[in-house]
Amino acid sequence: MPAFEYEALDHRGGVRTGVVSADTARLARRQLRESRLMPIKLSSVSEDRKGGIPLSFRSWLHRRPPGPSAVMVMTRQLATMVSAAAPLEESLQTIALQSDNKAMRATLLAVRAGVLEGFRLADAMAQHGRVFSPLYRALIGAGEISGNLGSVLDRLADHLEKTARLRAKVTAALIYPLVLSAVAVVVVAILMVFVVPKVVSQFDGMGQELPFLTRMLIALSDGLSRFGLAGLFIIILGLIGFGHALKRESFRRRVDRLVLDLPVLGKLLRGLYAARLARTLSTLIASGSPLIEGLAAAKTTLSNLVLIEAVGRVINSIKEGTSLSNSLRRANLFPPMVIYMSAVGENTGKLDVMLTKAADHLESEFESFTSIAIGLLEPLIVVAMGGVVALIMLAILMPILQLNSLALL
Repeated sequence: MPAFEYEALDHRGGVRTGVVSADTARLARRQLRESRLMPIKLSSVSEDRKGGIPLSFRSWLHRRPPGPSAVMVMTRQLATMVSAAAPLEESLQTIALQSDNKAMRATLLAVRAGVLEGFRLADAMAQHGRVFSPLYRALIGAGEISGNLGSVLDRLADHLEKTARLRAKVTAALIYPLVLSAVAVVVVAILMVFVVPKVVSQFDGMGQELPFLTRMLIALSDGLSRFGLAGLFIIILGLIGFGHALKRESFRRRVDRLVLDLPVLGKLLRGLYAARLARTLSTLIASGSPLIEGLAAAKTTLSNLVLIEAVGRVINSIKEGTSLSNSLRRANLFPPMVIYMSAVGENTGKLDVMLTKAADHLESEFESFTSIAIGLLEPLIVVAMGGVVALIMLAILMPILQLNSLALL
């Protein structure tokens, strides 16, 4: 279907721009007026006939894809309209015209164009891989095959919202300690580079040997003043080199294995990854996806290469006839809770329900541990900062006290 880029006035007199799909320019203007927009300028958008997707859409999406929050809101709106028996193409167009996110509006109109040309919704979304993940498209495809697209969209929206809430909790929990640590480092660096040299310069004419703590402070201050920028540059280069090294599969595998083997953090991350895998697999199975296809799609949500390869081995083991729980047990990387709940789900025929419960339990453990750890970390940072400042003050005061003692003698 042809598409038209427009400039229009809204009811407040503001200028709105966007893209609308219609058979003719006249119908495009009518759609704009029905949306309470007065068209000022309307121009046809050329289309790539091979894929049916306007070129302006593709270039626009390449520059600025919609964010996860926009995808989450759109999914919930689409679930509501499809569950209300609204035609899919009309639902996509309505949500697109109501969206304030230009990239999401362009994406939905492009997907609608693909649907009108006869593509399945999942296939039309596949042309926008940066917006819709393989997991997202797998769920949509399962919903279309089973005929329960509305309920699948509801589950998908719930899944996206729970993932976003967990990510937001982790981010919010880490912001304050990170800011506090950064402030502490900056304050100490300022004291060592600018304040300490001016103060200790007064001790040059004392003619007495300075205390050991003061000499250490002076040496550290001189080192930071002379080599601080060079050291910062080396650290930045090291981080850049580390990032490039992570692109090598062998190096990344060693790093990911090291992370999982850490005493406390490794266990915590294993639980978090397992919860993500269990929740995703539960959503896929409840949407009608086969177990093997669900595992293959759920694997894409993991970022740890060791666990990704372990899920691959689980898939191969299931293909050979082994149960999910036994396959997970053989991997020796997943928490016992996931293995036990998988076994119960396989025995009762409620695998999706049991996996959801396992994910809830693991996420609850993660949130509790994070809250306790952050609660302990904040005072530790304050105490450490206070201790460093106290050592600096002590190193400065000790020569003064020594000078006063000599003067009394």
